[in-house]
Amino acid sequence: MMAALAYALIATDLDGTLLRDDDSLSSRTRSALSHARVAGALHLVATGRPVPQVVPVLRALGHRGLAVCGQGAQLYDAGADRIVWSVTLDREVAEVALGKIEAEVGPVCAAVNQDGTDGLMLMEPGFTVTHPTLSGERARGRDDLWVRPLTKVLIHHPGLAEDALAEVARAVAGHLVTVTTAGPGAVELQPYGITKATALALAAERLGTSPEATIAFGDMPNDIPMFLWAGHGVAMANAHDDLKAVADDVTLSNEQDGVAAYLERLFPAATGPAEPTQRLLPTRA
Repeated sequence: MMAALAYALIATDLDGTLLRDDDSLSSRTRSALSHARVAGALHLVATGRPVPQVVPVLRALGHRGLAVCGQGAQLYDAGADRIVWSVTLDREVAEVALGKIEAEVGPVCAAVNQDGTDGLMLMEPGFTVTHPTLSGERARGRDDLWVRPLTKVLIHHPGLAEDALAEVARAVAGHLVTVTTAGPGAVELQPYGITKATALALAAERLGTSPEATIAFGDMPNDIPMFLWAGHGVAMANAHDDLKAVADDVTLSNEQDGVAAYLERLFPAATGPAEPTQRLLPTRA
């Protein structure tokens, strides 16, 4: 039996990890997190979603603390409803990076996440969102994407899969932006040097804990820096092979409540039914 407080901080990704594929949050997961908190552990959401897309999940969790958002470009205080730290992506740099990528692969479709608690997701014509509950505002053209400070740019290509597009983007623009993949449908361009681990380290410092006391759960390559920073990284069964390659362990899939199953081992009181689920409300951006 593992020690009850082997880890004082539990960092979880959302999509493909804590949430099921329909964006629901199971009662089993809610119960496991609740028992872990009662035992003295802290839970921290660490997601690629920008703040406006995270707020409904935090409300469903009853979470009032810190959350890592925007792939680590934002640290959000849910209790105060404010961003306590953020880094924006220089818009001129973003345009240069896009130009270099398109010079190699041809036209891509782009979208942006604006900075701020009220930031929108703006999508140029042709950009599509496959997520079950998230959507954005349609821009008239690419010039409209640059009207406000940005957290990140999302791109997809009609003929290249995400991994192939990300490889090209790193090769030609990796000196300008951080390139990552967080799920199907898009490659993301973030401020250079910024990852989930960046804001997670800041959050841990504020919370008085350390990498060694942190366990992290994730499913995609954007979680790799978080796994490398944390004392223990657990990949979902549905995780990308690149993340599994750096993980310390693998749990069940997000559809099987893999985070809850693992926490029930760490915190034996954290047992509960797998149903019903709580459906999170759609959010625009």
